[in-house]
Amino acid sequence: MIRLLRNRIVRGELAPGTRLSEAEIATAYCISRQPVREAFIRLADASLIEVRPQRGSYVSRILISAVVSAQFVREAVEADIVRRVASLATPADVAELEATLATQAEAINIEGPQPFIAADEAFHRQLAEVAGQKDGWEFLQPLKTQMDRVRYLSARNFPRATLVRQHSEIVDAIRKGDADEAEQRMRRHLRLILEDLPSVAAMFPDFFRQGAR
Repeated sequence: MIRLLRNRIVRGELAPGTRLSEAEIATAYCISRQPVREAFIRLADASLIEVRPQRGSYVSRILISAVVSAQFVREAVEADIVRRVASLATPADVAELEATLATQAEAINIEGPQPFIAADEAFHRQLAEVAGQKDGWEFLQPLKTQMDRVRYLSARNFPRATLVRQHSEIVDAIRKGDADEAEQRMRRHLRLILEDLPSVAAMFPDFFRQGAR
């Protein structure tokens, strides 16, 4: 239940301000209210829902400062990951990365952001696995939740081909074994979300909020 509700919020299927009812969700999924209640607690800890005493539970807005912080941490981690990959990747590793890029390129024109972002996630996960940092990638997941919400919004309206091209440039640097270029291109790629953030927030003002947690 926690994963299902989290995914629906991250993908924007449950928009900020949506009231969530334990009873209604339990009935809809034919389960007891206890797992729903536990899911609400964990989602609140992740800043995905807000519990308002005497009023109910609501999907939270995206905290802009949390997106910026998550990007900072992710960039630091993935810059080191891609440097390792540039030194360690075999021709077979490069071929697998290229196959994922092909899948993502095919998803550019598919309606809805989910197939495209799934391929994007697969690409970055593959890099972590080649670097021997699968656990490091899993560690990042809860930290980048608010960033992922922005990614789903931007994938609806911003050029997806730019992301695929940047991924391709990263793979080119890895193929050459150029760790410096690979890191530089990864950092530029991951900073794109900060460049897009003001436009995304302006396009979806009801999804965002400023201020402290």
